[in-house]
Amino acid sequence: MNATDRPRLTVRSPADLITAVPYLIGFHPVDSIVVVAMRGRRIVFAARADLPVPGTDPALPARHLGDVIGRQDAESTTVIGFGPPERVTPAVDAVRSALVDLGLPVLDALRVTGRRYWSYLCEAPDCCPPDGTPYDPDASQVAAAAVYAGQVALPDRAALAAQVAPAGGVDPVALRRAGDRAERRLLGLLEAAPATDESGERAISRAGTTAVRQAQRRHRRGDRLADDEVAWLTLLLTHLPVRDHAWERTDGREEDIAFWGEVLRRAEEELVPAPACLLAFAAWRAGQGALAAVALERALTVRPDYTLARLLDDLLRRGVPPSDLDGWPAVTEPEVLRRRRRRPRRPR
Repeated sequence: MNATDRPRLTVRSPADLITAVPYLIGFHPVDSIVVVAMRGRRIVFAARADLPVPGTDPALPARHLGDVIGRQDAESTTVIGFGPPERVTPAVDAVRSALVDLGLPVLDALRVTGRRYWSYLCEAPDCCPPDGTPYDPDASQVAAAAVYAGQVALPDRAALAAQVAPAGGVDPVALRRAGDRAERRLLGLLEAAPATDESGERAISRAGTTAVRQAQRRHRRGDRLADDEVAWLTLLLTHLPVRDHAWERTDGREEDIAFWGEVLRRAEEELVPAPACLLAFAAWRAGQGALAAVALERALTVRPDYTLARLLDDLLRRGVPPSDLDGWPAVTEPEVLRRRRRRPRRPR
């Protein structure tokens, strides 16, 4: 499931709302169920899940979507299913039921197949014809406004996942050699550490702080990091104080997303979790929930037990807005968890 609270878009019709969805979640949905949360006529949040596989219980993703949307202080919702009627209809019915149980009004429930949509709540043939209502997303002002605001709708989720996949054209042999040099450099650093720094903790932390700041400065200048710089940085990020220093310097700025995206795509596979989490955190802070989700998937594929990835994944799946955790990670983890528990599950 993906969630996002990206910049708001104003809609005036079902066609506008359908057109807005790919820009809200970052890609064009296929075989998906989407819930759009609104205040007035303004979109404030969207969450997506795959349509249930035939033969499975549609109430399971429906309850999850309801729980996520219930955290957003929305005034109303619209449910949109993308796919064939035999799969969309039971999913839409289950989601509508979950939202009603939460006390959230459902303004409309739509099915989209191709470039036509049908409403489950409208039975007037003059405005909701039995053969569906055609719409043209290319002619919508919503699409133009989203593009103008810098929002991107990729062709599908696979295209989004490709943004966090290993970079094309990278020589694996050169990458491994850079990794070997980084390991020898780290060994030399530990051997040269003062006797008072028995485990080399302070030496690694100092080297890591320097590496993070130098790499970020070079990236801001538009310089491409050398393989040795990426190898050294990603190796040092396995040291938690270094990773946490980088985490505290990461916000939802586009430069943070671009920087950690580059580092992640050029990291050796076993060193992926830290930069993947840093990219996910930056994307989540920017409201790019779908990008955060695929980055975390990559981290958890390599290290299913990686604590930061599991914590961020939990926050994302629960639909916790980034604004709820302002100041994190400077605040302690227990305080973060207390804040998360205090978040109401439904509008009051």
